[in-house]
Amino acid sequence: MPSKQDIVSQIVSIFLKLVAKDPLSVVDFAFDILQRIPLFNKLPGMYEVIDYEVTLHIRDKKGATAVYTKQQHIRFLQDNIIAFQDKAWGDGEIFADYKCSPGVEVDRYRDGHRYNILISLRETKHRDDELTFHVERTIKNGFTATEEAFQTDIDHRTRKMTLNVVFPVTRLPTSVKVVEQNTGRSQALTGKHRQILPDGTHKYTWKMVNPRLYESYIIDWVW
Repeated sequence: MPSKQDIVSQIVSIFLKLVAKDPLSVVDFAFDILQRIPLFNKLPGMYEVIDYEVTLHIRDKKGATAVYTKQQHIRFLQDNIIAFQDKAWGDGEIFADYKCSPGVEVDRYRDGHRYNILISLRETKHRDDELTFHVERTIKNGFTATEEAFQTDIDHRTRKMTLNVVFPVTRLPTSVKVVEQNTGRSQALTGKHRQILPDGTHKYTWKMVNPRLYESYIIDWVW
């Protein structure tokens, strides 16, 4: 019967072989375990995201007008919450129009290359309360290059994420892929990720369960 020391040595040996063979999978596994530790779960902020869906709808072949919509169904992790913070960044006029619901925008300020938008909820939320938050922004001249990208950052624990990009029928992409910024991994979005909508526009969708906390997911395309 092997000793405890032999068993530990075997476990360490197997772990090192896994790291050498597929280090990213090991990192994914370790990160997944960390997010299940109670103390770690409390770190990311005042709420967790149950369902997160973002859509970029490019309205014309020049990329001169695009509409960004975001829907987050969240569960609060703290008591006495009266405000919500949204973030925005990108090229062009990113605030050609801005709408949110529920709540009212009360402040907007720049922090580096990003903007923080403070939303007053006009009511008090408590731990375990749930809320579906909607944002709609019109972007002018933000996607005019031959190769473009659309980025989503995961800064709160998120259970389910859906990213959509809708292309006009007058200018469809020749290639679309999703990229994880921190790991560098990418995956092409093919026909199985695409829907042709009734107006002829093409909608590409990427779905993910438990996206990695603090990762940036980028939809990159050539058109």
